[in-house]
Amino acid sequence: MKLIFTSFLACLLSLASYSQLVINELDSDTPGQDFQEFIELKSDTPNFPLDGYVVVLFNGSTSGNDSSYFAVDLDGYQTDINGILVIGSTGVSPIPELLIPPLVIQNGADAVAIYLGDATDFPEFTPATTTNLIDALVYDTSDPDDTALMALLGVTEQINEDENGNATTESIQRNNDGTYTVTTPTPGETNDGSGVDLNGISFTTDQDEYEEGEVMTITFTTEFNVTNDLNLDFTLDNETFTTADFTGNTSFTISAGTNSEVVQIQLVADGINDGDEFLEIDLGFIPQGFNRIRDNVQILVIDQDFTQADYGTPLNPTYGMVASTQPSGYYSSLTGLGGEDLRLAMQDIISDPAVVRAQTYADVVDILKEADQNPENSNEVWLFYTEQARAKYLYQNTGGSNVGLWNREHTYPQSRGGFYTIEYDEVADGRDLFLVSSADSLRHGISEVHGLRAADGPENSSRNNSDYGEYDGPAGNLGSWKGDAARAVMYMAVRFNNLELVNGDPANTTVGQLGDLETLLDWHRNDPPDDFEMHRNNVIYTWQFNRNPFIDRPDLVEYIYGNMMGEIYNPGLGIGSETLSEINVYPNPSSGTFNVAGISEDTKLTVTDISGKVILKSERIENGTFTLNLPSGLYIATFENAANVETFKLVIE
Repeated sequence: MKLIFTSFLACLLSLASYSQLVINELDSDTPGQDFQEFIELKSDTPNFPLDGYVVVLFNGSTSGNDSSYFAVDLDGYQTDINGILVIGSTGVSPIPELLIPPLVIQNGADAVAIYLGDATDFPEFTPATTTNLIDALVYDTSDPDDTALMALLGVTEQINEDENGNATTESIQRNNDGTYTVTTPTPGETNDGSGVDLNGISFTTDQDEYEEGEVMTITFTTEFNVTNDLNLDFTLDNETFTTADFTGNTSFTISAGTNSEVVQIQLVADGINDGDEFLEIDLGFIPQGFNRIRDNVQILVIDQDFTQADYGTPLNPTYGMVASTQPSGYYSSLTGLGGEDLRLAMQDIISDPAVVRAQTYADVVDILKEADQNPENSNEVWLFYTEQARAKYLYQNTGGSNVGLWNREHTYPQSRGGFYTIEYDEVADGRDLFLVSSADSLRHGISEVHGLRAADGPENSSRNNSDYGEYDGPAGNLGSWKGDAARAVMYMAVRFNNLELVNGDPANTTVGQLGDLETLLDWHRNDPPDDFEMHRNNVIYTWQFNRNPFIDRPDLVEYIYGNMMGEIYNPGLGIGSETLSEINVYPNPSSGTFNVAGISEDTKLTVTDISGKVILKSERIENGTFTLNLPSGLYIATFENAANVETFKLVIE
């Protein structure tokens, strides 16, 4: 009997030691983009070590099925002098000691719970349980009670953060008697106003952004004068920005009786194009009695050592300066084929599962930074539709406003193609990690970069899932993107099964069909592939191991979609012959106006009829268009430069 009583007493003492940790405050819904959400824990004693505890968030929605969606270990953390620990993102002030990404905490009806255990005990979709449970709060923002979730966690009340009609500006706070009050958030403070008044540490910089070579002045302050010398450290390292990129002392002292200190950092102008970078000001250890009002702040450092390419932007196109990097014989299997056989042969090349690689949707951002790089500034991307450059660092990586930012535009809209992401797509794992892809891997259309472009965020939203022709670009655009768009969606319709291009404008909800084909053909003919497009074709090939044939051989458009459909493809009689000059002429046949591309040196043009009579002779022909006002029939065009002679059969309808 004595043994039983002793064991029972030990159990009670053990539970008592764990029961002193509670969820003290929760803010699940904050103004704007929800960057100020937080969870506050409180222990009965100050400086309480949190090793062995885990905080778990549960999803009470129908799809969530009252199971876990996020878990974070508390190992290595302890509460502060007031028994407080805050969990949240850098958008919370004072800055939480335990940082999690923004937008993690859901509005409800959901729950937050403290357990004894480890985050690995709660993989995604783990059902809520009372096993090893220390404390739980089931909450909502004017949602019906989730009685099932409450039962699973053993609680009898669901707290509404919106009970005063101000969910975005109020939080749920625990009272000393275990009840809850909904009122103004107080992260990092006791809810009843008791405890030590912490001295907040903050800092400002004299500019919002800097150029390499400039001096950055940082002023560190406390909310009120310190009673003893306060010695602090900070770091500036962040990704590619390292200690080699600056000089200066990263330790400082705020002297007793004062509340500020100024530090100057010299940013190094190294003459190397590292790209625009963000340094991050991170405070080091903060002694007891202080907290961080501001921390983990990123500051832009603009690199003036950008490089320029020798080819032009789509608004000022050049031709023939960027050579195709296609392997020898890459398209040799197409010769002598026509109709569906030709299309399938093209698909066999660009969708070969033994060769072609699918990257993640997150990888696409890095690929676009390389493929769509602005030829005039290597630290920028060139934007589709709006025909302008934008800094690479201005990529939209969260929800909310997209004004001034760029993102990934699917030329064949995601909803129209049936593309979708999986969890793996959220990780940018680099060039050498990939998935096998085939013509039937339609899901991989989400990250098929030949069909994706860097685009202005708002303009991407404006295009939405419209057909081309129905969408004609923003007001005042010069159409430098139109041929690129045509060749991109034509590629997609060959690359994947169950995608097609049709005449007219299908309903914007129609999956697997996109229009308008006649418009796309006109765009292709009037805006031939330029060096910018060839450069991106070469870059994408290094990632995906496939190319867009309609860029390398633009005449193929006519054989697959245009006025030579069904005819036998013979590159020796038209465009795309693999010669030294890489001159392309199309469309062919034509009503008399032909595009010419690939001229990179002084070239003569001679046109004769089939009897050999000279119809046109030009001592210098340049990339662009030329017109033959001739009757319908067959003509011979000969291009001649110092190194090569190339002959084409031109058909005028």
